[in-house]
Amino acid sequence: MVHDHNHEHEGELDRNPSINKISEVGAMSFKALQKAKSMIKPGVKLLDVAEHVEKYVRDNGFGCAFPLNLSVNNEAAHYTPSLLDEKVFGDKDVVKVDFGASKNGILGDCAATVDLSQNNQKLVECAELALKNAISKVRAGVAVCEIGKVIEDTATSMGFSPIKNLGGHGVEVHDLHATIFIPNYDNNDQDVLEEGQVIAIEPFVTTSRRNLVSESDICEIFGFVGNGSVRSRDARAIQEELFKISSTEPFAARWLSNVVGDKFKLYAGLSDLARAGALERYPILQIPDENAIVAQAEAEVLVQKDGCIILTK
Repeated sequence: MVHDHNHEHEGELDRNPSINKISEVGAMSFKALQKAKSMIKPGVKLLDVAEHVEKYVRDNGFGCAFPLNLSVNNEAAHYTPSLLDEKVFGDKDVVKVDFGASKNGILGDCAATVDLSQNNQKLVECAELALKNAISKVRAGVAVCEIGKVIEDTATSMGFSPIKNLGGHGVEVHDLHATIFIPNYDNNDQDVLEEGQVIAIEPFVTTSRRNLVSESDICEIFGFVGNGSVRSRDARAIQEELFKISSTEPFAARWLSNVVGDKFKLYAGLSDLARAGALERYPILQIPDENAIVAQAEAEVLVQKDGCIILTK
């Protein structure tokens, strides 16, 4: 049995959840984020933080909308610890913590940056201010490019670059990256926000002039797409487990260690399934410049007629 699964505590799927239910998931997501932030210290294992925070959410009757992301320095997103990961935080690390709880298909999503170096406070403040300024723009009828423009203007006014190929997104039941895209710069997209929409706004800003992320070779997060024809016993065992829990949310490779305990065999099985089209891969996204630093801030909000409600608080 996978020691996480998203539907562990979930009752009936709620296609049109109430503001109370969405807020409940948002509040738990935010609590978990604060818990993760408080644990990030030099010498602490990334794996210990991830496992502690994910367990905290499950112990409180929620699932995980996705694995805890702990992306460091030039990594922007999608680093979650591997099985038996020995990596520890360094005293110069700038850590992006990105996480969300889930319940009955309702998904939370929020993020913050922890600057252990203390040398990148201005960058962290830039991401937070960009988020705050973007939220102040949100209301029904506003074009998404206007939100992007505010984020871009905030970043450039402070001497940083917004990352152009990452952005915010709509959030729907069992769909973390739903239709609408919220850019981090003025991309001239005239799509407008609608009342009642749930969106995540997530400015990513960087010290680098190279403001596009690319995929690294490392992948620890996967999404289950469906059936794939695989020969290896390990790949079949993983696939059967994923069918059994009908997991639609992204999961971490390490969550399947109870199914295939050997690290090499586990990752070989996941690779087989990805090649067969049964899994979607979410590799680490990073700025190609190793000296670059990335900061992120993210909140989930409910769009209203003349403003919005912050859900992850």
